[in-house]
Amino acid sequence: MMDPAMMDMIMSLRGRSISDTQILRAMESVPRRAFVPSSLQDKAYHDQDLPIACGQSLLAPFTVAVMSQMLELKAENKLLEIGTGSGYHSAVLSRLTKRVYSVERYKQLIADAELRLRDLGVYNVVTRHGDGRYGWKGQAPYDRIIVTCGLIAPPETLLNQLASSGILIASIDGQLTKFSKARSRISETILLPLSLPIIEAGKSKSL
Repeated sequence: MMDPAMMDMIMSLRGRSISDTQILRAMESVPRRAFVPSSLQDKAYHDQDLPIACGQSLLAPFTVAVMSQMLELKAENKLLEIGTGSGYHSAVLSRLTKRVYSVERYKQLIADAELRLRDLGVYNVVTRHGDGRYGWKGQAPYDRIIVTCGLIAPPETLLNQLASSGILIASIDGQLTKFSKARSRISETILLPLSLPIIEAGKSKSL
């Protein structure tokens, strides 16, 4: 039986324009509670960012859902996630596509996320310790790229790792933005206001 708090979360997402049933099913199948610190269990399904280790944040359910929906994921897609964080978003994405490559700059977060993913039987997420601003060139190109922290300018290095017909989703200067690649041309579409904590040179405020 579904946790009543999770059911409330899913119903809330439905009421906030999350219409992709695959996204909703994926989020139903991943217990957010498993990624939340024990001291915050009562807020596990609240629509708010929650603090995790290394001064980072677990993004709110609506943020996870809307960014995932805008990716237009297909089962055969190869996806790059910038910012593993707690591993929650990685787990949701793993339900939607065949392989998730996830880059995280904090080793502790990677170790913790890998344990949680293994406990949930998620084996199609591959993590790497590194600076997400540079992507994961060795595995490029990617059909989809998602950046789970705020940026102040389009991520040119990541866009160069995007496959033809690929999509990159990121929050640029407080606006959720979709970059679509057709052959070698990149088009940019602002989707909706969405502010995420900014990543800065040499440090990050949230991933």
